[in-house]
Amino acid sequence: MRKTSRFPVEGANSLWHVYKTVPFWKVVKNFVVIQMARYTPFLGMKNWLYRNFLRMKVGEQTSFALMVMLDVMFPEKISVGRNTVIGYNTTILAHEYLIREYRLGDVKIGSEVMIGANTTILPGITIGDGAIVSAGTLVHKDVPAGSFVGGNPMRVIYTKEELQQRWADDPIYGLK
Repeated sequence: MRKTSRFPVEGANSLWHVYKTVPFWKVVKNFVVIQMARYTPFLGMKNWLYRNFLRMKVGEQTSFALMVMLDVMFPEKISVGRNTVIGYNTTILAHEYLIREYRLGDVKIGSEVMIGANTTILPGITIGDGAIVSAGTLVHKDVPAGSFVGGNPMRVIYTKEELQQRWADDPIYGLK
C-alpha cells in the first residue's frame, strides 16, 4: 500500500471540497509556475522555479524534461535527489481526489534515477537511488534502489543485482 494520508468527505465527491483542502491562490500560483517550467528549455531555470516558488526539494544537476507535469496543489510534497532525469511528459502526483475521500502522500525520488517519458507517479511513492523506470510506466508502488521497473501494472524487470551482472557481462560497458 502506498504511504498516503486519507481524509474522508461527506456529501459531494472530494473534488467539490478542493478549496477546503488547498487555498485557491496557491493553486493559481502553482499552475502558472508549473506551466512556465513545462515549456522552458532551461534546466537551471526549472529547478530554480521549483525550489523558490513551489518549495520543492530538487538536487543539483537534476533534469526535468519538457512537459513534465507536477502536482499543482501540493508540489512541496515532491522531492528529487541529485543528478536525476525526469522524462518528457511525466506526471508526478502528491494528491488524489476520490468519491468519498482525498489522499495526500509524499513522493520521494532518489539520486541518479532515470524516469522514462510518459510515466505517471502516484502519491506516497518512494523511488530508490539509482533506479530506472521504463517509459510509459504507472508507478503505483515503491521502486527498490538500483532496480529496473516498467509496465502497467508496474513490475520489477531486473533487480539491482541482476542489472549489475548484465552490465558486467556487457562487452562495451562491462568488465569482460
